[in-house]
Amino acid sequence: MEFHRSRVDPGYPRLRIGRGRSRKKKALIAILVLGLVGGVLGAAAIETNTLGAGRLYERVVAKVDRFLAGPPPPDRATEETIVVTPKPAAPSPSPTASLPPAASGRPTPAPTPTPIPRVAVDVDIVTDHNAVFVHEIHVTWCAPAGVTMALAVLGKGPANAARETEIESRIHEWETYQDSHNLDWGPSAMVKALAAYGAPGYQVQAYETRADALLGAAQAIASTNSPAILLAWKGAHTWVMTGYRANADPLVFDDAKVSGTYILDPWYPDFSSIWGQSDPPGTFQNAKSMQDNFLPWNRPEGSYPTRDGKFIVVIPTRPRP
Repeated sequence: MEFHRSRVDPGYPRLRIGRGRSRKKKALIAILVLGLVGGVLGAAAIETNTLGAGRLYERVVAKVDRFLAGPPPPDRATEETIVVTPKPAAPSPSPTASLPPAASGRPTPAPTPTPIPRVAVDVDIVTDHNAVFVHEIHVTWCAPAGVTMALAVLGKGPANAARETEIESRIHEWETYQDSHNLDWGPSAMVKALAAYGAPGYQVQAYETRADALLGAAQAIASTNSPAILLAWKGAHTWVMTGYRANADPLVFDDAKVSGTYILDPWYPDFSSIWGQSDPPGTFQNAKSMQDNFLPWNRPEGSYPTRDGKFIVVIPTRPRP
């Protein structure tokens, strides 16, 4: 396997890299570094053990950028869109229509329904993954890259660096502390970004088990013909899920088991010293890969009561137009 250049592993992917710093920002960075470095060094030790090293300067820059942006509006202080989801169930079958009475006046017996066969399914709503793929421009931009790709799959815009940069530039319109304690990208901000670009109806859902999360995502993809977004790497990374393999149709059998997923990973083509080599767009991620990468939410910046220890998915709830 060809290994590409290694990038600094994303320990805090919701923090942004500065986009061209003004003299004012550079001066503030210089002034604040000494005051922030002590506290940041302590947190950096946790970050190093969890997802990699080398993030100190970037975190300081992100704190300055957040300071310059000012606080979010007060009316956004308590927003939260997460749904703690029970075990997914297949949709109820449509009721059988009543038949007209026979000539004798007696109702005609309803025919015995033909059972739906239980067969394995292989579903992917994307045929050309490269056409909807975009690489995260900076190591902290997996969320805007994921939103860009999801929109491209839905036919809501191009998959390119300009669209990714535009979406990233609007994060302060959608951020809340509840969504990201770093006051930057979180899953609820992704929902708002998708809606802002013409894809309403997404919802953040938290599942107790990986199997339930993958089944719920598969059911949503199959019923809406729209991609889902998985929060991989303990919530530190964004994967766009465009399909799945299962031992039965998840829309018919609520005990269907999803064996793997088709994924667009914005980290590609880079190599991570923690998570390994990233895979090309549309690679099928088998059960082992999902166990290694799709892990329960656990972020070092603080507690998220509705997410901690759960598997987080941004789920489509409306059929694609």
